[in-house]
Amino acid sequence: MNGMKISELARRADVTTKAVRYYESLGLITPGRLANGYRDYDEDDVRLVREIRALHRLGIPVERTRPFLECLAAGSAYADDCPASLATYREAVDELTERIEALTARRTTLIANLNAAARRGSAVVPPAAHGDGEDYLTLPADLPTPEDDGAADHLAGTAMPALTLLDTAGRAIRLDALGPRRTVVYVYPLTGRPGTDLPEGWNSIPGARGCTPETCGFRDHFQDLLEAGAGRVYGLSSQDCGYQNEVVERLGLPFDMLSDPALGLAGNLGLPTFEADGMRLFKRLTLVVRDGVIEHVFYPVFPPNAHAEQVLSWLRENPLRGGAATAHSD
Repeated sequence: MNGMKISELARRADVTTKAVRYYESLGLITPGRLANGYRDYDEDDVRLVREIRALHRLGIPVERTRPFLECLAAGSAYADDCPASLATYREAVDELTERIEALTARRTTLIANLNAAARRGSAVVPPAAHGDGEDYLTLPADLPTPEDDGAADHLAGTAMPALTLLDTAGRAIRLDALGPRRTVVYVYPLTGRPGTDLPEGWNSIPGARGCTPETCGFRDHFQDLLEAGAGRVYGLSSQDCGYQNEVVERLGLPFDMLSDPALGLAGNLGLPTFEADGMRLFKRLTLVVRDGVIEHVFYPVFPPNAHAEQVLSWLRENPLRGGAATAHSD
């Protein structure tokens, strides 16, 4: 097709006319000229511009696409059939590797700073200072072990519901939009707090006792979990945001908690619950969520004070393949 105008070339190659002029200024494409002085493009120019665009989207600067274009001009079927093209690929890979290493180092430092800052401001009350005879950080030796009643067998592979919950930072979190990173959501019944009685018979209910030690485990292994591939960590219970905020501050948590007073997640997913002191509470379980789907379920959870290590072991034994997105802690 001769006599192709710059606007037509830009449309067919899916770029702007400004981009085409820039490519010309670099000598990457050289249009012919009609008798009236207008630029004259052809199918070869369309192919070259498309190649520039594709390479640029891969992260190769426009100025460094010349070896690929010269490879095409030499008659090669593909722009990367030539040694010079392969060399440019290698240079781009090396540069990306350096950037990834630098970002990883920055991320590690940020996580360390986050943990240090969270614990520096912690208002954790030592067990001896509770004054009510309860030590929520220590589990009784005779704590009953919960049995697997099959109540979570249906969850793996299930899509998360379009349910929005508030976190302790005041943000609305859509559970079906947590993103491609792995999100660890540990669901628990009720954290004890100083000066507040636990439900009657709490220690005798299998799987009830141990929410504070479990949460402290996730706090202490938070950086390890991120380094093992978790993008986010959330604790989730039916307590309101005010209750949850007290837990975050008292235990010095570097992650946020989700509040689900209506037990909407239980209703949407069929999560197991139980009754205590007239309250309906979540049974303890943990979901690993990725791309809006439950990838793995831990149920029942026991002992709760070692559960964060169980999740960490699973993440390390089941790494994401193909370059998972970098984790973060918000």
